[in-house]
Amino acid sequence: MIVLKATQDKVLSVLQSVAGIVERRHTLPILANVLIRKTGSSLQLTTSDLEIQIRTTAELDGDAGNFTTTVGARKLIDILRTMPSDQTVSLESNQNKLILKGGKSRFTLQSLPAEDFPLVQEAANFGPSFSVPQKTLKELLHQVSFAMAVHDIRYYLNGILFVAEGKQLSLVATDGHRLAFSSATLDVEVPRQEVILPRKTVLEMQRLLSDKDGAIEMQFAGNQAKFTFDGMEFVTKLVEGKFPDYNRVIPKNHKNTITMGRTALLATLQRTAILTSEKFKGVRLNLEPGVLRVASSNAEQEEAVDELEIDYNGDAIEIGFNVTYLIDALTNMDQDMVQVDLADSNSSALITIPENTTFKYVVMPMRI
Repeated sequence: MIVLKATQDKVLSVLQSVAGIVERRHTLPILANVLIRKTGSSLQLTTSDLEIQIRTTAELDGDAGNFTTTVGARKLIDILRTMPSDQTVSLESNQNKLILKGGKSRFTLQSLPAEDFPLVQEAANFGPSFSVPQKTLKELLHQVSFAMAVHDIRYYLNGILFVAEGKQLSLVATDGHRLAFSSATLDVEVPRQEVILPRKTVLEMQRLLSDKDGAIEMQFAGNQAKFTFDGMEFVTKLVEGKFPDYNRVIPKNHKNTITMGRTALLATLQRTAILTSEKFKGVRLNLEPGVLRVASSNAEQEEAVDELEIDYNGDAIEIGFNVTYLIDALTNMDQDMVQVDLADSNSSALITIPENTTFKYVVMPMRI
């Protein structure tokens, strides 16, 4: 039976859309495979790592009929990548093997039975579904994902908090030293739902979401989230645990406010960061009426000082920060102007976009 027959670029793009979560080495060898299920002329591809499951449906020619099998996902992709994009390729079943043909090339691949493939058991009681444009969700993830923790013992920080309430969807990430918050408006009112998406899910979603206006539909259950977009269904386990109360972390009523050009501030921080030491990424910010001075030094007794003229007539403040945290925030924004609110040298700073409440970034000071 010819399972599929199409051009290399078409087959490769369908496979790549589901193969991002597949590990090359796994305790369960079948999880390195993609589950192929043919029903009539419709083809369904599914991958899983037991925590995330991605399924897509595609119309790729071939013989009509019912057929299921599993085959090594990465191997299939690696072979397809070596073929010209306009070449027609076919996948045929032959006993318990699959034969991939393209031009004069022929590859015989071992398959494993479809019934051994462990599918993720979907939750029975998902909450109400709601949707946003893919472009919007991709932007929200981009604005906060850099602040996620990596391998933190507080496992609930290794991901992003999604809060849907009323007509607002908010995303929050923190690693304990900084916090990023971003929000968007929903078309429909939804009851309050709060879930933590794991880091791997966030990175995979960022890879798959497009910049198009097509909608992505979301549903949350107690221990699962489900996303549907572009003919794909993405189901993921959630991180259990209590996320910190982000509203208490975001400072209110800081009395010293500076509004300045984002690119000028970013360039100043990048220059002074060069002379920070590898382990200690601290820079000192001296704020005085009309001027912001940024300074750094390292163990070799080298130092950098840079000044920016600013429109400011508040208190004189000297405060230290991990420069990487400031650079991360400014790099992930694309607005021309940025607003920085400070109280004193011991309080965290709030970075926002002037006249825009949808994005907030909080960074803790450090002793220098």
